[in-house]
Amino acid sequence: MRASMLRSIETVLKRSSSSHVVRRSFGSEPSPDRKVTVLGAAGGIGQPLALLMKLNPLVSKLALYDIAATPGVAADVSHINTRSEVKGYMGDDQLGEALEGSDVVIIPAGVPRKPGMTRDDLFNINAGIVKSLCTAIAKYCPNAVINMISNPVNSTVPIAAEVFKKAGTYDEKKLFGVTTLDVVRARTFYAGKAGVNVADVDVPVVGGHAGITILPLFSQATPRGSNLSDEEITALTKRTQDGGTEVVEAKAGKGSATLSMAYAGAVFANACLKGLNGVPDIVECSYVQSTITELPFFASKVRLGKNGVEEVLGLGNLTDFEKQGLENLKSELQSSIEKGIKFANA
Repeated sequence: MRASMLRSIETVLKRSSSSHVVRRSFGSEPSPDRKVTVLGAAGGIGQPLALLMKLNPLVSKLALYDIAATPGVAADVSHINTRSEVKGYMGDDQLGEALEGSDVVIIPAGVPRKPGMTRDDLFNINAGIVKSLCTAIAKYCPNAVINMISNPVNSTVPIAAEVFKKAGTYDEKKLFGVTTLDVVRARTFYAGKAGVNVADVDVPVVGGHAGITILPLFSQATPRGSNLSDEEITALTKRTQDGGTEVVEAKAGKGSATLSMAYAGAVFANACLKGLNGVPDIVECSYVQSTITELPFFASKVRLGKNGVEEVLGLGNLTDFEKQGLENLKSELQSSIEKGIKFANA
């Protein structure tokens, strides 16, 4: 039963990449040693994310860090009989040790959304946390690939970029805003409406990671299923944009999208690890420094490789509805980017 469950999780992770090229399985050949650090590992996203990363055989060392409670999480996860060695770190004095030698740093640290809160409401608290953590990353593991989950991602990624620039360590190819949850939702919602197997679905999601800045490109969804009406496409788009709010309201003040976000974070981290290991044709959507629009940061399909971003892919052909959505999101996304830059330089 245990072996069957692990195989099932591996299969899901492999299927969840937006590239449908058949790839070698996790266990077909030895993987290089890779250290992954989770900052905020004792939180609502951090704990299930720590579990999923422990199950990933591409990870040889798993460092779990938080301001409190991490030793218990690390002890719990460490009992799982998979490859990685797990260590827990707690408090400012252990942050450097948690980060040293990291290949991938995943940052879900921060406070969660509560009913009535937008991602932007989280800014004042989470921006300070991200700025502090990125200052430490610049010092202890400046060459690591950074997976930013802490909201509002539209602002925290620019904050991280500014911190790294000040430290002289900025590499735009290695800084990612994790927008995979938007892709996961778009695939799930589309499959339900189009009547296709969700495991086979790919839907690009571009723009940003909040409200109307999330733009799923359902016209490019594969495989094609039932012909969806304009009304259905509009409803699917809005549901994808409001997916986080849907979960916050359903949890009635007792949480936000933690489990699905942990899954999405694990999927994207897995893609980054494959890219670092030289596996070809790894393509995921992510919020990165970009020139495909006039905005300095933008989410689109990205080809991953040994240096992080190998190529930022274009938007492809858009419908009139999608073109309008693109224009509608630009001012809000630009404002969020500027807010992050201003905070980082204050």
